[in-house]
Amino acid sequence: MAQILDPLPSDRSGRILCCYVNATSKIQIARISNIPNWYFERVVFPGQRLVFEAFSEALLEIHTGMMASAILSDKIPCTRLRIADNDSSGSEDSGDPIEEPTRPQPRRESYDKRPAITDPLAVAALTTIA
Repeated sequence: MAQILDPLPSDRSGRILCCYVNATSKIQIARISNIPNWYFERVVFPGQRLVFEAFSEALLEIHTGMMASAILSDKIPCTRLRIADNDSSGSEDSGDPIEEPTRPQPRRESYDKRPAITDPLAVAALTTIA
């Protein structure tokens, strides 16, 4: 998989193909900063799937927020986000099964908070003001 903007350093092996899905209703920043000579940062919109190549020891930081502020909401080892064996250098396979990431599903609430009226008015009332 080609990463044109930030290619992985070519002097290392152990590349894996990863996938992260933003299952929230907020914009997130996905960042990997623990790999020397490589910096990865992408904006991930709600419902978007981010597929990327990383080293097995990489940690994906998820920053969630609104407007000009963001908080570190999660740190996920890239081995948990692995979707396929993509090691082109021929290094050993760990043999571990690929684990599907589990993310909480966003709550979907109705925009109409009014109670439903099912019974028509039974009696009309007249009022006089004296």
